[in-house]
This record gives sequence, structure tokens and C-alpha cells, in this order.
Amino acid sequence: MKLNAAEQALADVIAEARRNRISMPGRAREWDVDIASAYRIQRHLQTQADCVGYKLGFISPAKQAQMGVQQPIYGRIRRSMLLEGEVRLSDFIQPRLEPEIAVVLRKALPAEAEPGMAAHAVGGYFLGVDVLDSVWMDYCFSAVEVIADNASGGAFLLGNRLLEAPPSGTLRLYLNGVLRCEGPMDALGNVEERLCWLARSVGGLAAGQIVFLGSPGQAVPAEAGVLEVRSADDPLLLAKVA
Repeated sequence: MKLNAAEQALADVIAEARRNRISMPGRAREWDVDIASAYRIQRHLQTQADCVGYKLGFISPAKQAQMGVQQPIYGRIRRSMLLEGEVRLSDFIQPRLEPEIAVVLRKALPAEAEPGMAAHAVGGYFLGVDVLDSVWMDYCFSAVEVIADNASGGAFLLGNRLLEAPPSGTLRLYLNGVLRCEGPMDALGNVEERLCWLARSVGGLAAGQIVFLGSPGQAVPAEAGVLEVRSADDPLLLAKVA
């Protein structure tokens, strides 16, 4: 997929920042790139063959209005982004943490899927953490900039237990035993409708893919220590941040 000159300019800035692990000033220039072009850049910068799932962002109407979009955004999850029990701060530019719920698909979901099909495609749920990492300084970016930068997708953690149903109540994130972030599960919206929207947007979802549904709480800066995610009625997700 060949990018046009405007798309390539934005892609080059993001790639250089990732390569050198430095942040760049966001909203500093007009890129002459629209939302569709931003997704082209995202796909160009991510390894499509290695895509094991997607992450959702801007899931609340308030956030969408703030960013000037009318729907959520998505980013791609590469296999190498799935961590096992440890987050190394030195691997990131400016990492932040969000507690999330992730869905794993047991069946493929075509682009034209209806909510009933999505419900049958879900194989289960995990507690999870989205380790955000933006190339844009202090997370100050436009919608085009964050989409092109893979929706700030840095890395992801999954709990050890597959849940049959999504947790209820409140999702909470703790660092070193201190509550740092929480939010109601209801803020995630209708899971089946979210999956259908995503399937339409990306041309279908494959069996085995993982979808992070967005966070009901605010992202918090990562710091060394013990990371925990808890819901009201389900086990902990535990990880080390070093």
C-alpha cells in the first residue's frame, strides 16, 4: 500500500519517534490528512500479517465530541505487544495504564455481522490492561495524529482466567496497593454492537482475535511496582512494572 506525500510525511514523523523513543509536539502543524488517511498510515506502520486483534478508544460520546469525531477509534494489536506478567518502562516513550476488558473471539465475525452473530462469536472475556504509549508529547494530539499512531497502542496485558461473561460493577486499577483509576462497566456500552462496528470498519474479524473494549476510567502514568486490576466479582490481574 503506497501512501501519498502528506500521509508519508506523518508516517515518517511517527516512525522516527518510535525508533528513537522520543515524543514529538502534537497539534503543531496541519498534516493535510483526514481520518481515512490516518487509518491508511496506521495500517502501513503496523504489520498486518501479525495482527492478533484490535483496541478501541474514544468510547464515550463526551470524548468523541472533544476530539471532533462521531464514533470510537481503533488500533491494531501485534503479537509482540502481548506481554506476560511484566511491563518494562524502558520499552516505552511515555507509558500510561488503563484497566480494560478484552474479548476473545471463538468464531469469525464478517463485516456485515449483526449483534446476534457477535454474541455467538464471543468465546469469553479477560481482565486486561492497555499500556498506552503515544509519540505525541503529553498526549496532546488531534484525532488524525492519534489514529495514525495506532490509537496510542503500546502493549497489552491479559488476566490468567477466561471469564464466561463480562464482569459487572466497577473496574479498578491499583499501583502498589493504591487505587489509581476506576470506572463503571456500563461505560463500555453494548459489547455486541461494538464488535459489529469494528468488524464493519476493518472488513471482518477472525476467530482467535482479541478485542480490547476501551477503558471506563482515566489513564494513569505508569510507575514501577505491582500492578493490579480488579472487578467486583472476578479475580485479579497481577503484573510487575519495572
